[in-house]
Amino acid sequence: MAIAAAPHGGGIADHIHPEPQSFVRRYVFSIDHKIIGIQYIITGFVFFVLAGLLAETIRIQLMHANGGFVSPQTYNEVYSIHGSTMVWLVVIPLLTGGFGNLVFPLQIGARDVAFPWLNMLSYWIFPIAGLMLFSSFLMGAPTAGWTEYPPISLEGQAGTSMWAAAIFLVGVSSTLTGINFVVTIMKMRAPGMTFTRMPLFCWGQFATAPLLMIATTALAAALAALFMERQFGVPFFDPTKGGSPVLWQHMFWFYSHPAVYIMILPAFGIVSEVLPTFSRKPIFGYKLIAFSSMAIALAGFMVWAHHMFTSGLAPYLQLPFMVITFVIAVPTGIKIFSWTATLWGGKIHYTTAMLFAMGFLVLFTLGGITGIFLAAIPFDLHLHGTYFVVAHFHYVLVGGSLMGIFSGMYYWFPKMSGRLLSEKLGKWHFWLFFIGFNGTFLPMHWLGLEGMPRWVSTYDPQFQFWNQFASISSFVMTAGILLFFANILYSIRFGKVAGANPWGARTLEWQIPSPPHYYNFKHIPTVYGLPYDFSQPLPYRGLEDELNDTPPPVAAGAH
Repeated sequence: MAIAAAPHGGGIADHIHPEPQSFVRRYVFSIDHKIIGIQYIITGFVFFVLAGLLAETIRIQLMHANGGFVSPQTYNEVYSIHGSTMVWLVVIPLLTGGFGNLVFPLQIGARDVAFPWLNMLSYWIFPIAGLMLFSSFLMGAPTAGWTEYPPISLEGQAGTSMWAAAIFLVGVSSTLTGINFVVTIMKMRAPGMTFTRMPLFCWGQFATAPLLMIATTALAAALAALFMERQFGVPFFDPTKGGSPVLWQHMFWFYSHPAVYIMILPAFGIVSEVLPTFSRKPIFGYKLIAFSSMAIALAGFMVWAHHMFTSGLAPYLQLPFMVITFVIAVPTGIKIFSWTATLWGGKIHYTTAMLFAMGFLVLFTLGGITGIFLAAIPFDLHLHGTYFVVAHFHYVLVGGSLMGIFSGMYYWFPKMSGRLLSEKLGKWHFWLFFIGFNGTFLPMHWLGLEGMPRWVSTYDPQFQFWNQFASISSFVMTAGILLFFANILYSIRFGKVAGANPWGARTLEWQIPSPPHYYNFKHIPTVYGLPYDFSQPLPYRGLEDELNDTPPPVAAGAH
């Protein structure tokens, strides 16, 4: 016996599976998209803590010009696993598997994703891959950074092969998630939920899903080739045997530049939900924001070689990659303009979620500006191997993606748990993180301009002051993150009960109880407008009895 199909018709749009009764089936091997989303979020934050410990190891090592905290070999292992963890086990899983699973099926009026069992498989591959990655420390972790360029990765310790296998599995999980999300958005939207009525977070996930499906295959092929060369001697990348180390760079960056957008497009979606809600204004330029996400996703496949200007790429090939990189800044600029226009004249509520969204605007814009600098061939040739690149990368992915993640946590935590996070602790978290982040990574710009190389465990003493400043600032940033976790643990038990819609938001997930029932919607709603105009009635029909405790009718054989 299961929840009956909604009255508007049968088919995949009405899909719902029986509600499990046992703890294991309900919370461990769950096929409920909401529980799977929470599993992704919890697991992602566990890996975030581990990656943070590695980051602090790096900063303690760099407190002094001569290092001394760990050996150079250990330092190389630490920064390699730190970068790999943050990219593949933290940011991507949190934004796609976590918030994607938790929120977007609710926002489109669906009762689950298209393939619930595949969704469960996608999740369980993820922690297994993470355990494999960290187990590489037991056999000698990789030492060539998160990019693992040959020939260093060919000569690396045994853990490099484990690294390749682990990231390959993460790619399998991401690909399955992308397939699931595309089918869900294409086939399971509520009646009236046209593409131009979808919430912008859904557009962020819709633009990301094809990247997960297509770009990841290039990385999988590169990882398989690296693994085979290391284990079986197949000469893909060894120039002494006829291979090409530059081939790895092409395959890796054909995935990894789109991966930058996998890590930022869902965060764009989060910001596009938070800003209008707490400005009490319709989002400015809805279609421009939506379609620019698709333009960014498409153009992301055309700029991979701007990471390779120092690799010996022919000059006549470098120029078009530089120009296209400049062009891809246009749709991003459209978004920043639209978000700023949304804030202009709004009745702004400075909640913690709003503070992180506004911090996102500042930090991501700064990271984008330095990205334009690095897109220029002469500038990149001069600074490619310096700390300027480290600064740029962190302003985009920590100042961008991670700020978006924190904004999403404060915004949707009531939907997950039924309770509000503490705003007082949240604002302390924001300011400690924001100040600590800028103190950590802003000096790296001029360290790079002055010539400090990245990937080094010791350095010229002239750079010591700003490295110490950055390290102390990183401790401030860490204090903010610890406060965030304390806030979560406190609020789960003692937080204020949120109610269905504590923010007065207008998207569908806020029109049902918090946390939602297993079946999401008693009756699939009908949509007849955009959710961002706060001066108009809600554009939904069929939600009249969602907040009472009466379950929907059941029928034998419904599924």
